[in-house]
Amino acid sequence: MSTNTELVGLSGVGGRWRPVAAGPFALLAVALALLPIRPVWLWALLIAAVSAFPWVLGAAPEARRRRPRPYWRLSAAGLERVGKGELTMVRYERDRIDGLAITTGDGMLTVFHRFGRTAVGGLTAMGLEPLALFVTARRLGIPMHVLDGEASDLLDPALDEALRHQGPDGDVPGPGFSAPGPLPRDHAAEKRLLDQEAALLAAVHEPPRPKGEAAGAAPERGEFRLDTPDPLPGRRRVALLGTLTGVLGAVMIVRIAVQGAGGFEARLAAGCWALAAITGVLAARRRLLRAARVRWTITAERLLVRARPGRRQLQDLPSGKVAAVVVGPGLRLDPLSGEPRRAELAALAFGHRLELVARLPAHGLDGFQLAHALDDHGYHVITPGARAPRRPEYGLEGLPDIFAQVPGGRLVVADGGLGWADAAGDVVLKMPEDRIGGIELLTIAGHAWVRLYDSDGDEFFAAPLSALRISRTDLRESARKAGLPVNDAEYDAYLSAAFHSAMSTLTAPEPETRATAPLSAPGAASERSEGPEGARDARDASRASDGLPGEPDFAFTAPEPPSPVTAPGALLDATRRSRVGTYGMSVLLCEAVALIGAVWLGPDLGGFGTTASWSVPAGLLIGLAGYWLYDRNRSQLRVTSAGLAVVTRRGRVEWDLARDRIGGVGIDESTERLPRLVVWGPSGRVLRQVTFPPDLDELRRACERYGVPWGPPDADRPAPPPPEL
Repeated sequence: MSTNTELVGLSGVGGRWRPVAAGPFALLAVALALLPIRPVWLWALLIAAVSAFPWVLGAAPEARRRRPRPYWRLSAAGLERVGKGELTMVRYERDRIDGLAITTGDGMLTVFHRFGRTAVGGLTAMGLEPLALFVTARRLGIPMHVLDGEASDLLDPALDEALRHQGPDGDVPGPGFSAPGPLPRDHAAEKRLLDQEAALLAAVHEPPRPKGEAAGAAPERGEFRLDTPDPLPGRRRVALLGTLTGVLGAVMIVRIAVQGAGGFEARLAAGCWALAAITGVLAARRRLLRAARVRWTITAERLLVRARPGRRQLQDLPSGKVAAVVVGPGLRLDPLSGEPRRAELAALAFGHRLELVARLPAHGLDGFQLAHALDDHGYHVITPGARAPRRPEYGLEGLPDIFAQVPGGRLVVADGGLGWADAAGDVVLKMPEDRIGGIELLTIAGHAWVRLYDSDGDEFFAAPLSALRISRTDLRESARKAGLPVNDAEYDAYLSAAFHSAMSTLTAPEPETRATAPLSAPGAASERSEGPEGARDARDASRASDGLPGEPDFAFTAPEPPSPVTAPGALLDATRRSRVGTYGMSVLLCEAVALIGAVWLGPDLGGFGTTASWSVPAGLLIGLAGYWLYDRNRSQLRVTSAGLAVVTRRGRVEWDLARDRIGGVGIDESTERLPRLVVWGPSGRVLRQVTFPPDLDELRRACERYGVPWGPPDADRPAPPPPEL
């Protein structure tokens, strides 16, 4: 991988059989299919030759020769970009580098030198991991910093005067400041890198324990295999489907050639079949590359890692060369383009001189099992630790200027409205009641917040109550006494849960309590003297003698707690943009089917033009009517304090989840699938998936308003109850 004081960036190599210029040759094959070339066998042969020509070019020795891509290297000579033939394309010499900085906003690497600053590029595109770069730079004596901001802020010429007095080690102004000010460093990221570097140093200097014997565990000297789950569909099915698509396209072109291919409709059908065959084969190849499995074989003597089929892709790493393995987010090579991409899980193996020995792919594996399997076999495992807490998306931009100008001020409820009082208690700013449309209290990141709405229902202010120097209880009670509209859904839900919890402990001899109301009738005194049972029997007998029904019994039952379907809440629908897009896609799909059917069945139904004249309008009507039937009963999401539910417009409940089963609602951005809106359980397991995309801002506001946690559950920082209850 690298020498003791050298770091080589991740880069792809050639050597894989891939088609060359498959797209242009596919269009050329379709164009040849439309031409009336005679004889017919030459027409079919040209289509087959042009379709197979990209694969022949890819199989040529010159095309398959291993040609390494340019890569970045950090060594005692400096930071270099090395190209073909070890030719240096870009170089930043070591004695001219005053320091390096990583900006967390865009992940850019910036070089500080005597004449200013230069943005080199993104760490992901350069194939460099932050930890490996951090450790190598410090070993070379290069000052390394992690700054919170973007590289464009460091390159602003207006900040040269400020940096001239501070030097490269000082802070620089950050984004969003109207006046030059300090750019705060991302202390959490830099501290995490320092902690990992300290753990690497401890692992290097710690006496090696017997391989296969974990600390405090029984010896584990056997072979352990860890594979990624089988892709769905499997690789064999994908390969079979791609092969069948290509064979079917070839057979249909041969069939059309045997029939003569005299008309334009027949040649158009042959072009469509050629395009379908080429597209199917390329799509199957693309799917096979992306569905490659990662396999780890862990023993006390070595690590065997295979990311692609073939013996060349097997990485064999002896355990004697490994001082520690860092398991966490990293980089991987894109299977299609060969460019570095971010990976949710990767492993970096460091040697006994803190050099990077190997990059081991681990995308798709379970990080928990991988870390514990390595530890059980005697390897020192280092993880990034607890992830940084999620920060709220709100700031203090809406805070009036007078809030900062009045020292010691606080928010108060005075004269039927809200005001800002100074340290002496005098109200210096007042907001009348007619301007306040609503006051909402909620919890964001474990802190109490307040949102203010105007008379039109638009939010115009949001801030934490700690910045306003007022407690949640004081603001809620004072505003309710003043008659202001206050909504504290979390507090109401807390009281409701406490009430039901207290009531559930009470027991009664009978499940229902019955009560009867006496009726005034002659002889009431005698009825009272006979006791309650005799009185009721006498009243029933008297009413029966008069031909009236007996007196009914009234039963009072305690109401059941509301369910996610019946509780009051917010009803969220799919966005208008997604509905219109789905309308368009359904219509285009029906039109495509109509055109393909006209090409396929046109010769038997009077020609392509005649068949298309009625199939295209029919496809349009079918697409519009079919989606209208689906859309009139589309699903909608209900967010209530009792939980979540997905109901259709006709009232059918697809699924519902009680509040105690919900650990979070948000976007699941997995690497192997598109981002999706899911509901997590408290343990982090995905419970439900919302198939339609509602407006995310409205969903977040509804979740915060009704006490449903927004975002995935954080096991490291469990969400506390609403503060100040």
